Amino acid sequence: MSDTSAPRRPDLSWLWHSVLPPVLGLALLVLIWELVSKGTAGSIPGPNATLQEAVELFSKPFYRNGPNDQGVGWNVLNSLQRVALGFGLAAVVGIPAGFLIGRFDFLGRMFNPIISLLRPVSPLAWLPIGLLVFKGANPAAIWTIFICSIWPMVINTAVGVQRVPKDYLNVARVLNLSEWKVFTKILFPAVLPYMLTGVRLAVGTAWLVIVAAEMLTGGVGIGFWLWDEWNNLNVTHILIAILVIGIVGLLLETALIRLAKAFTFEEVSS
Repeated sequence: MSDTSAPRRPDLSWLWHSVLPPVLGLALLVLIWELVSKGTAGSIPGPNATLQEAVELFSKPFYRNGPNDQGVGWNVLNSLQRVALGFGLAAVVGIPAGFLIGRFDFLGRMFNPIISLLRPVSPLAWLPIGLLVFKGANPAAIWTIFICSIWPMVINTAVGVQRVPKDYLNVARVLNLSEWKVFTKILFPAVLPYMLTGVRLAVGTAWLVIVAAEMLTGGVGIGFWLWDEWNNLNVTHILIAILVIGIVGLLLETALIRLAKAFTFEEVSS
């Protein structure tokens, strides 16, 4: 007896839910960009002209023609290096501080007013202090990244510690566990998702701030390159710089989201 059942259709729901919406969103952005370009009589380059210039620009991303004339690749790498240094220092200080503030009520009441006072200050307001103390644009930019990155990590880590169920800590007290075992066996696994959220927020803020800091301090970096192209009235390169900043920020965000999901999955499955 022959099989007369109809062939099974492939499931294309993933295409509708995962692929089509972002593609339509990008297409809408390009369409708006093209309309704005035509409405400004070409003073803002359109997508096609920008793409052609970007292909030429990225054909030699690591050229060097002097300290103030370097390829876009060097500018991005220098900005990422400053972000990594400032963010790394903030993580070394902020995450342990968050654990201590969340773990001990006295420290929480002691430092909460300081955090509430300093956190709303614009990160760029700290740049002159960095220039005054460190006597250089590069360490001042790293200092600015540090001061803007530390607050999300301190606050999210402290909140995570404070939300650990009291029953866990009561059991640890009954079992007379050392503070180190409380940290490694109870606090750290429970706080990890909060901590990674703080890290993700801190990296996003750091990447936003480094562009503005470099526009003010100069040197080699994506922010300085953008400002230098404005001084040269090269609007096409300004648009390319904006796209590069957005793409790098998106990649950082995506990488940290995947890292957070990976650690959360391991914790749940253990």
